[in-house]
Amino acid sequence: MKRTCIFFSLIASINAFCNCDKKEAPNTVSNQERARLTLDSLYRYYSYPNTNLLRENYPFDESSTVTYLASAEQANSPNRYSYLWPYSGTFSAVNALFEATKDGKYRHLLDTKTLPGLEEYFDQKRNPSAYASYINTAPLSDRFYDDNVWLGIDFTDTYMMTGEPEYLDKAKLVWTFVASGIDDKLDGGIYWCEQKKESKNTCSNAPGSVFALKLFEATKDSTYFYSGKGLYDWTKKHLQDTTDYLYYDNVRLDGKTGKAKFAYNSGQMMQSAALLYKLTKDEAYLAEAQNIAKSCYDHFFRDFTSPEGERFKLLKKGDVWFTAVMLRGFVELYRLDNNKTCINAFARNLDYAWTHARDENGLFNTDWCGEKKDGKKWLLTQAAMVEMYARMATIK
Repeated sequence: MKRTCIFFSLIASINAFCNCDKKEAPNTVSNQERARLTLDSLYRYYSYPNTNLLRENYPFDESSTVTYLASAEQANSPNRYSYLWPYSGTFSAVNALFEATKDGKYRHLLDTKTLPGLEEYFDQKRNPSAYASYINTAPLSDRFYDDNVWLGIDFTDTYMMTGEPEYLDKAKLVWTFVASGIDDKLDGGIYWCEQKKESKNTCSNAPGSVFALKLFEATKDSTYFYSGKGLYDWTKKHLQDTTDYLYYDNVRLDGKTGKAKFAYNSGQMMQSAALLYKLTKDEAYLAEAQNIAKSCYDHFFRDFTSPEGERFKLLKKGDVWFTAVMLRGFVELYRLDNNKTCINAFARNLDYAWTHARDENGLFNTDWCGEKKDGKKWLLTQAAMVEMYARMATIK
């Protein structure tokens, strides 16, 4: 009898975990539980044995080599671990689950696994210190201002949740590096990469503004407020498409603009505008955030009809983490204006992805409508899914 009970309990657990091919009712599993299950899968399939580090992709390819790094010596080295950018996504993911659950086990996970692993990317050989794109035991690698901005935002968020000064100290250290990427060329703005100062990108300046404004909330030091506002103003002036409120990718030092539009860029300017409204009560910032939100909805979603005949707005296929960062902007704005149009669209998308985009390992494909399967699944995609489910779990 005992064995029978154990057997059926095991089957029930497997069915709850591996349900991607079953058209379950969308709300059978809560968003908080979805985030937890996806994080469990992430650590199960991406962890590098006997370390706090993670693989870049699953399945892992032993023949892959390191790319886009500053040192030619590094180029042909085996790429055993993920780059900083995907790894940093796990910081955001665990942070978001910590915020959603208030469960100390996620603080413990940060302190015993996520952040110790992150420190293996910390570079003190160059001044100011910052996080490099690859582990610090390898030859020197590029240091990206945007990579560090994302970390600074997370450290600030962790401080705001815990009040522990160690996290704020890290955020301030990161800000020192980020601010070192500003000069007078193009009237200001943060470069993209310390080693390749060829362009100033929305992906460093928009979240740079968010980072500085969050630091102001955390410290009440007005220097951060004016830095955040200044970066917002610079990005709006140099990189906004005034015809639709969305943001271009970058402006080069020769004045040429890279006109690709990515979800995270506009999403971060939406969040920055929302934060500026929260801090100043200037209605112009709220209107700007709402205009960006409407344009994001129009541009990054498409009409979709499911095989079952259901019609809704589906997010266009693209970088899933970009989508997760755009959601940050929608959540920030929703907490100010209580307009659920975009939040509801995200909720429907995430319901659909849960039943159509997950594989037998509980990992997600990038095609949420379920038509195409990825041969390799990127770490950052899985981290982004954790973050989105966790953020949606905070919506009332």
